[in-house]
Amino acid sequence: MTQQYCNISRIQNASWAFATRRVSRDAAKVILPAEGVPHPGDLVLATVTFLGQHPGLQLPNGRRKQLFPGDEIVVAYGNRYASNQFEAEVPETLGPCHLVAGGGIASRAVSWHVNMRKGPTQITPIGLLGDANKRRINLRDFALSPVKEIDTTLPTAIAVVGTGMDSGKTQTCAYLVRGLNAAGLRAGYAKITGTGAGGDTWLLTDAGAFPVLDFTDAGMATTYMASIDELELLLMTLMAHIAREGVDAMVLEIADGVFQQETSALLRSPVLASLVAGIVMASQDSMGASAGVHWLKKYAEPPVLALSGIISAAPLQVREATLALHLPVYDREGLATPANAISILSLAQQHMETKQTVRTASIIKQSDEAKNGGKQAY
Repeated sequence: MTQQYCNISRIQNASWAFATRRVSRDAAKVILPAEGVPHPGDLVLATVTFLGQHPGLQLPNGRRKQLFPGDEIVVAYGNRYASNQFEAEVPETLGPCHLVAGGGIASRAVSWHVNMRKGPTQITPIGLLGDANKRRINLRDFALSPVKEIDTTLPTAIAVVGTGMDSGKTQTCAYLVRGLNAAGLRAGYAKITGTGAGGDTWLLTDAGAFPVLDFTDAGMATTYMASIDELELLLMTLMAHIAREGVDAMVLEIADGVFQQETSALLRSPVLASLVAGIVMASQDSMGASAGVHWLKKYAEPPVLALSGIISAAPLQVREATLALHLPVYDREGLATPANAISILSLAQQHMETKQTVRTASIIKQSDEAKNGGKQAY
């Protein structure tokens, strides 16, 4: 039995994580030596050595595999930002590191929430996966084709952002999609930023969104520490691919809170301002909602159209937020109501129409000024 055959057999028999789902197993031909510096998105074959906070691995088919010490898994390197879980960075070596997300992210945990009492699951890399030319395999090799410029009118897009992790963003997206579907509209969904994992995309699929995409479809294991240029390209790529499916509306989820560095940068972006028609803010309480809305009014162009999330479970918090912000607060059932979903969508469409009217008027004014300026007095 040749060494190459042993490598291929070992690769095929390993458990491949959700984050690697776009990668063809047949492309992996060799296990490269465990040397050099790993890069975000590189695929690595690793052995589980100690079970910590993540005792299971999400597989591409949606099943959660129970891990045992000694299991061999294929995961992707990536940085992670999760205030309620782990902060992690891609290590500088291919030495022992951590599994910091159940979706299959290899990284080096540098801090974690006190509730992560077991600490991170520990893994030991065996080697990076390589193709037939012994070149590293990266998620970007199997990504959707990038879209660097939007040259057509897109369906109305609503972004769902939150005051922080676990504020109810994904549930807000799912029930807003339900409402749009109940109104007879087709809604696509994209998770623009975050950490590669299957839970959110599976929930949105179950809710009726189609297509359902996330940043891993664009070749990124996570978006923490990505540049604003990368994030803007990611946004345009996912929106363009959703639009090609002929949807009537898009629901976009932006991870973590408005203070998180990538979220903050993207919300301030003129590219996002040109593509997103409105925002729904998910929060845990009225004070968080107030701070988040005021931040968005100051730094982001798309208007905040409504509030939702964990806050909707507390009538007193809802009352406080409504009085302070003069915005509707919807619980999950409210978002799933066709009338409310259409109301949110209509407000978003009105914003884009007003924006286009102002832009057209500005162009006409500039044209008139140029003509008048070119006339000479006699």
